[in-house]
Amino acid sequence: MAAPRPPRLDARSDELADEVARVAAAAPDWATLAAVNRPCVACPELAATRQHVVVGDVPSGGRPRFALIGEAPGANEDETGRPFVGRSGALLDQLLGEAGLSRSEAAVLNIVKCRPPGNRTPKAPEVARCSGWLRRQLELLDPPVVVALGLSAAKWFLGPRTVLAQVRARPHEVDGRAVWATYHPSAAIRFGPRGAPRAGLLEDLTAVAGALA
Repeated sequence: MAAPRPPRLDARSDELADEVARVAAAAPDWATLAAVNRPCVACPELAATRQHVVVGDVPSGGRPRFALIGEAPGANEDETGRPFVGRSGALLDQLLGEAGLSRSEAAVLNIVKCRPPGNRTPKAPEVARCSGWLRRQLELLDPPVVVALGLSAAKWFLGPRTVLAQVRARPHEVDGRAVWATYHPSAAIRFGPRGAPRAGLLEDLTAVAGALA
């Protein structure tokens, strides 16, 4: 079967979201999905300024034990093509280890696959256009537990009126998965080693580890 073509640029925003979803849904496996995701130009501003589409990392052996899902790539991620490899990634790896989890067992993804200019928050149309990629990733990988890192990721799963402080520290069932919403590692860095985001992130990762035990 021929691989699906990447989305076109010559369509309105709503049509682009639909086409991304169609192309993504047609991908039969992770390798095909990654191949059609990488040349995506559905978001013109992001496509014009990015170096890489950051598809995500997956475990080498089978179904991930859990998934870590952030907002969008930063500068280091855009340069390398891999998620969470900068300061936020280093802190995430450290806190995963302290919680008794291993990144090697996780799928590491973002709701938006291209770096927004200046690391700005992704715009709603960009999130909508990119959502088809993440939905198909979750279908193919089928992680039983998802950790949504930061408010943008939490809103993707739990709705636009989500308040992070009100939804964290407990699982939420979404499409048959347990979704834990917690702080993004960048917030933990911003507020420092004694700040509430770092403590909360570690607390939530530890709770996830307990739920997976």
